[in-house]
Amino acid sequence: MKLNQVIAIEKGTKSRSLQELTEAHHNLQKTTLLAGISRTYRPKDEEGEQLPPESTRVQLRAEEVIATTTESLTKLFDVVASKDWANCVAKADIVVDGTVLLAQVPATYLLFLEKQLVDIYTFIKKLPELDTSEVWTFDASTDCWATEPVQTVKTKKIPRNHVKAQATDKHPAQVEVYYEDVVVGNWRTIKYSGALPARRVNELLNRVEKLQEAVKFAREEANGQEITEQKVGAAFLNYLFH
Repeated sequence: MKLNQVIAIEKGTKSRSLQELTEAHHNLQKTTLLAGISRTYRPKDEEGEQLPPESTRVQLRAEEVIATTTESLTKLFDVVASKDWANCVAKADIVVDGTVLLAQVPATYLLFLEKQLVDIYTFIKKLPELDTSEVWTFDASTDCWATEPVQTVKTKKIPRNHVKAQATDKHPAQVEVYYEDVVVGNWRTIKYSGALPARRVNELLNRVEKLQEAVKFAREEANGQEITEQKVGAAFLNYLFH
């Protein structure tokens, strides 16, 4: 038998054993199943009323329940023992691009790595990326990415007077006020960002995907090793219920 076969049946064995143990526990609480009776009637004299005997059979025997429960638990103990004993020796290399990244990694740790890499992939996938509409260069002085400086003008609205009609002896001048945008200065703008270039994020995603694949292959290899079936449940449970 291979380790992956034991792992495949472990869950079902645990579930079935728990169900049988729970059922046995509940049945043993039903005192009526454990009780029996036998009654016969004898009248005082020969002319008295004759009544048929009464009896109730014992439907459940605690020792029999212990025996069947022990049998069920023994299977569970043996399956889990076979898996755990095998996990002590089930190991494989994590190989990426032909290079051994980690050698002889235990199967249990490979499973841990596999789960961790799922979370790490999600983390990398959500890393902020630089706005692709801008051109960015790394600025060592600020330890950030920066755009080229962009010059923009600052304007201010200056009121101007427009004489619509000159003043006369009888009427004052008709003046209309309007505003003119006048350049008063220049802005020099540089944008900074602590985000990452898309190529960097893609590079990290590629690496984590390679690791996920390598760890999965290693786990399959480790779990494919032949195991020695352990028979330890009987000794443990026979001592307990002897």
